[in-house]
Amino acid sequence: MTPIQKLTQLRSILKQQNLDGFIIQRGDEFLNEYVAPYAERLSWLTGFTGSAGIAVILENKAAVFSDGRYILQMQQELDETCWKNFHISKHRPSQWIAEQNANITRVGYDPKLMSERDLKAFEHSLITMVPIPQNLIDAIWIDQPTPPNKPITPHEERFSGQDHQEKINNLQQELIKNQQNAFILCDPASICWLLNIRGSDVPYTPIPLVFAIIKQDHVFLYAEPSQYTEGLSEFLGDHILLKSHKELEKDLAGFSNKAIALDPIQTPVWFIQTLEQYNVTINKRTNPCIALKACKNKTEQDGARQAHIRDAVAMCRFLYWLEKYGIGQSEVEVASKLNAFRQESGDIFYKEESFPAISGVGANGAIIHYHATPENCSILKENQTYLIDSGGQYLDGTTDITRTIWLGNNIAPMSVKEATTRVLQGHIAISAAVFPQGTTGSRLDVLARYALWQQGLDYDHGTGHGVGSYLSVHEGPCRISSIPFPVPLEAGMIISNEPGYYLSGQYGIRLENLLLVTTASFDNFLQFEPLTLVPFDLNLIATEHLSPTEKNWLNQYHQKVHKTISPYLDIEEQQWLQSACAPVT
Repeated sequence: MTPIQKLTQLRSILKQQNLDGFIIQRGDEFLNEYVAPYAERLSWLTGFTGSAGIAVILENKAAVFSDGRYILQMQQELDETCWKNFHISKHRPSQWIAEQNANITRVGYDPKLMSERDLKAFEHSLITMVPIPQNLIDAIWIDQPTPPNKPITPHEERFSGQDHQEKINNLQQELIKNQQNAFILCDPASICWLLNIRGSDVPYTPIPLVFAIIKQDHVFLYAEPSQYTEGLSEFLGDHILLKSHKELEKDLAGFSNKAIALDPIQTPVWFIQTLEQYNVTINKRTNPCIALKACKNKTEQDGARQAHIRDAVAMCRFLYWLEKYGIGQSEVEVASKLNAFRQESGDIFYKEESFPAISGVGANGAIIHYHATPENCSILKENQTYLIDSGGQYLDGTTDITRTIWLGNNIAPMSVKEATTRVLQGHIAISAAVFPQGTTGSRLDVLARYALWQQGLDYDHGTGHGVGSYLSVHEGPCRISSIPFPVPLEAGMIISNEPGYYLSGQYGIRLENLLLVTTASFDNFLQFEPLTLVPFDLNLIATEHLSPTEKNWLNQYHQKVHKTISPYLDIEEQQWLQSACAPVT
């Protein structure tokens, strides 16, 4: 069907159900960032393939909203005859609805795809939000894929560093202390961390699509029965009962007149509406697993270091190959070559990419979350910038790295070098920061932008996001962002450091390492340990603009890269790395 045919069918259903509009969240019933093909409803309807977005369909108008990472992508992917597109922080969906027509009074939504917080953002005195039992997109998506049900596998303690029963006992003691009968977990990553399990239902994130109810004496795990592999029950133990998704609502009803806790941000509002029907007392609180899994234990920290060494070997081999053979290759071919290097260097530990590689040459690099396809990609040519943002999922850690490379033998234009240097200065300022305990990422964010601001430059995305341990590459609660956020950085957290600059239609620059938060030499202070060990392209650095302190940081970093990674490379690759890590003066 064409975009207009899809909208016409959807609007016909809206009229039948006496609805003035319908809201489509980009997500699934588990509120995941990356979703299985069956849940790509937003993409199927609109053509927009970004990992974050909301569509609003009214009788005569329709719009898609996303953040600064996807503004250019929306303009390219959406049919402008059907869809308006907006920056969500500058034009809220609820605001847009209110601006359209005073006769809009009933707007439908899928309560299984929307959290209570998301729903409240649409509440308006003149609008009634109507929960729809069956998603309206599912009613018209004829060839919609079926939900996955791939095997659930144990995640060994040599990778997790802590027995799952110990984690569960700690959470159950908290329930008893707070006089709560149970806690509902709807975040698969939290369930995977708590139970030491993994899966492959979702691309790029090793999770099964599961729910869990943590009771004071045992745990209910909900999945499709075919996902329970032989030996899983024995691994989990007698106190974890393996159940079917079909049993979930019946079990929720069993909490009638009891107290149950849940996280209103991570839980679909369907759970709250269902529990209220059964007269359950709902205690709304933050998912306790979030903070616990964010602070990696010693085993996870050591695993992250090893995963990043393997990843750096793959990246260095790739960058050497790129210099010799990259010109004339397509963006897709180059990204595929990097994944092949990861498979070789990662040995049995490497499983898959941690997100779709962003492989953009020239102007495509300015599209912050650009996605090249075989049908629509560019060829790498000489004397252009090339941005590669990619990562890997290893059994002992998750990686995420961005490098911007100058292609060809000509000297890069000074304007490009100056912009890259200012991005690097921001990167160094974050990496070298020493800060008191209790500091939030929003207090550090200005360090990444300061050098850019001095030339009137900036970037429209966050500076850093938390990263999981063989889990999601985007993990809360920590982040570095200009948006105020109350969660402080703590020792053991892994966070990205990725300032950038994007000149639309010409080039994009982003330099990203992952950092481990560690204790500093000063009492009650913290600092960062770089986990990523890959050189920055000196061809794009105006070293004369670096301060002595910045040069010293860069030289020490490159010295560590060379010392750590060189033994894993062949002779020609070692020679390349030695040149790439040459000291700047």
